[in-house]
Amino acid sequence: MENLMETKVGAVVSKNYRTARVCSNYGIDFCCKGGISVAEACKINQADTQKVLVELAFIIDNQEAADPDAALHQLSNAALVEIITTRHHTYVRETAPVLEAYLLKIANVHGGRRPELLPLFAQFRLMHQALLAHMQKEEQVLFPRLEQWERAGERAFLQAQSVLVPMGVMEDEHSTEGERLRQMRQLTNDFIPPADACQTYRVAFKMLAEFEEDLHRHIHLENNILFARNRTALAGLLA
Repeated sequence: MENLMETKVGAVVSKNYRTARVCSNYGIDFCCKGGISVAEACKINQADTQKVLVELAFIIDNQEAADPDAALHQLSNAALVEIITTRHHTYVRETAPVLEAYLLKIANVHGGRRPELLPLFAQFRLMHQALLAHMQKEEQVLFPRLEQWERAGERAFLQAQSVLVPMGVMEDEHSTEGERLRQMRQLTNDFIPPADACQTYRVAFKMLAEFEEDLHRHIHLENNILFARNRTALAGLLA
């Protein structure tokens, strides 16, 4: 229990992705802020530390609840990149324009009575634009370098720097969008529409919740699996 308490949240989820459900239930960000301990995350989110530990330990200790994503740790950089781009980058590009249009519509129609809808739309629009630029940088710069690094027979100091620097930039941008998600969740009362909400209103909030879930998964695959496993090897060249 003590070891688990001091383990970084990202490492817990990376080892067994089923623990992500516990984190989400207590408002713990396991992707963008996965670098803090379970104890610190509980304190920040005012969660009952012992309850969180018990629930995490139950999943970790239950052999029937083995990590369904364990095989991801065995994949090559190229294979992981393929999953990230085809599933998650495609999802953002297809879903964000539709969701942005819905949020604009409900802000225009209901913004007079619901003043939080305009800043909600503004935040999502900023996120949409930022993610498009972010994904382009990953696809054109970082991901090709990670694949090249994996194929390289001799790994040089400058090559390591050329991967670590953009990887750090991408992680910082992940944190920015994680904070933006947190603000949108606050604006929407955890994506719960008011009782008198119209159908578009309800659909938009449901899509927002799904968008958050996909983005958390997306960032988890990058920060806690793809980036984390390469950082150790890369940093070794710079030591």
